[in-house]
Amino acid sequence: MSSPRRRIETDVMKLLMSDYEVTLVNDNMQEFYVRFHGPSETPYSGGIWKVHVELPSEYPWKSPSIGFVNRIFHPNIDELSGSVCLDVINQTWSPMFDMINIFEVFLPQLLRYPNASDPLNGEAAALLLREPNTYYAKVRDYIARYANKEDADITLNDSSDDDTMSSIDTESGDEIAGPMDSDF
Repeated sequence: MSSPRRRIETDVMKLLMSDYEVTLVNDNMQEFYVRFHGPSETPYSGGIWKVHVELPSEYPWKSPSIGFVNRIFHPNIDELSGSVCLDVINQTWSPMFDMINIFEVFLPQLLRYPNASDPLNGEAAALLLREPNTYYAKVRDYIARYANKEDADITLNDSSDDDTMSSIDTESGDEIAGPMDSDF
């Protein structure tokens, strides 16, 4: 087994054994979804997002691809594609980081400290700079509309957003994922 493969398996297993809900795509450890909760004491508190993760074959030497599946209003996250503009992931990635770092440190910090000077979402950046109260109200509105448990569950089964999910056979009546044991 090659070193990158072993590292992928180790990092994904750590994530699977953590408190995060992780759903592998076709039992592939290089592509999966993680249910991510907005950090407490932020405007994103109470929001639940499904984050799509793809690990390249060169992982951990090459950074993972991270994207929000359900909508989020944030200056550094593209509203339509869900792409994340996060310097640590995109430019300064190091093999010392792992998947747990992304969900316990990097994404919470991104939501706590949005950077309006390097936006992917110009509207969010402008509102944050010029009308912070309107920005926070819009964040809360997006959470109510797009980032609750039901929306995160629906996006798991919605093949229109993700071509990789379109080949799953749902006509058999089987659920793609089992029922949740805990209330989010």
